[in-house]
Amino acid sequence: MHAMLTGPFRLFMRFRQSIAYLPSQLALIYLVLGVIAVGPRVPEAALPEALEWLGFKEPETARALLSTLIAGMISMMVFSFSMVMTVLSQAGGNFSHKLVFGLITERHHQRVLGHYLGTILFILILLMVPFKGETPSLWRSMGTYLGVAMVIHCLALFVYFIHNASQSVQINAILQGLHQATRHSLQRLETLQERSHWQYRERLPVATHGHWIQARQSGYIQNADLEALAKLADRHGACIHLNFTFGDYTVEAFPLFRIDIAQPSEAFDEAVLGELVYVQGESVKDLYINGLTQLMEIAIKALSPGINDPGTARLCLHQLTELLCRRLKLVPCNTLTNAEGRALVTWEIESFDSLLYRLFSPILHYGRDDVSICLALLKALKTLSLFAEDKEHAAIQAHADRVVLALETAAKDALDRHFITTRLQAGDHRLVLPALLSAPSE
Repeated sequence: MHAMLTGPFRLFMRFRQSIAYLPSQLALIYLVLGVIAVGPRVPEAALPEALEWLGFKEPETARALLSTLIAGMISMMVFSFSMVMTVLSQAGGNFSHKLVFGLITERHHQRVLGHYLGTILFILILLMVPFKGETPSLWRSMGTYLGVAMVIHCLALFVYFIHNASQSVQINAILQGLHQATRHSLQRLETLQERSHWQYRERLPVATHGHWIQARQSGYIQNADLEALAKLADRHGACIHLNFTFGDYTVEAFPLFRIDIAQPSEAFDEAVLGELVYVQGESVKDLYINGLTQLMEIAIKALSPGINDPGTARLCLHQLTELLCRRLKLVPCNTLTNAEGRALVTWEIESFDSLLYRLFSPILHYGRDDVSICLALLKALKTLSLFAEDKEHAAIQAHADRVVLALETAAKDALDRHFITTRLQAGDHRLVLPALLSAPSE
């Protein structure tokens, strides 16, 4: 029974996350309005006399007007979305292709598309249903005027859509949107961890014994309903260990879960697998690490020879620094317990030193020949050192040593070395840095 309900629910969730979700809802509303406009024949006596002058005297006038409106709507929709796709393709080439799908699937863009499609559908219904009699009734005439009002509304949306789409592909807006989404994801994690049954515990090595649940499909596991898994484990007196990290791509038959009970039922396995959330691509909303990774990818794309935009890379470093400082204040939980303190669900979390390596090493690799990028990296590490504990501080110090080595290699000119030396100890920090750069090797 659970499997029968899980399939339609997953199908609905995929549809809800698709581009067609909001446009289809709005188009359905316009469809209902179109049926109301052509379906019931409201007598003119039931309408206010002040509206009588709005009635069309010739049926061809209304048909010509509606034909012109629908032709203009189709042309406007094709023009606006083809232009936007061109702009988004350029943005994907300059920054990251992962951003293009996110910009297209924004809710306000979907609403505009829904109003466009709904207006075309409404006018099509008016054209498809012929007028009864020689002249259209006042009720049908009012429907035609409603179609005119819808087109005027779409003209206003056209201006808004073009303005918003052009603004959304500017680098400042992209970085700010990624920063805010990642910050909100971290805040949701902080809110969850205020509950007493969300805890951090040192995880033991994964044992080989126990019951393993294998994946039934391939894809990115973005998230899971951990609270539901905890209730399921508590009800069966088990502990569920997740053998993957959120955001991982897993293949079919991969061992996803280890269950600390002998032989659970097939229904139990299906219930556990039903709490997984598979997505296509990376979602910043559910996983803050995806937002950090996308900021890093924009930075290294900006440092590529074809783009050559170190200013954008420095902006990304500024955003990464602020988000990593918030991450240093947070110890992500990896265990859900019951009221007695017994572990119900455990999962892997990425340590700060691993996260720092994934974010800063590629930027240093692609920007090691640019003194400004190396100095920006060093400034970011200085800031992070003020918020780090001993373990994290050691990782930050190791990265700072690598940056200093890159500066020593890149700075051959005496003026460059003097410029760098004056900035080595500048600012508050807790790093051990040399007072002077070592002499360049011959």
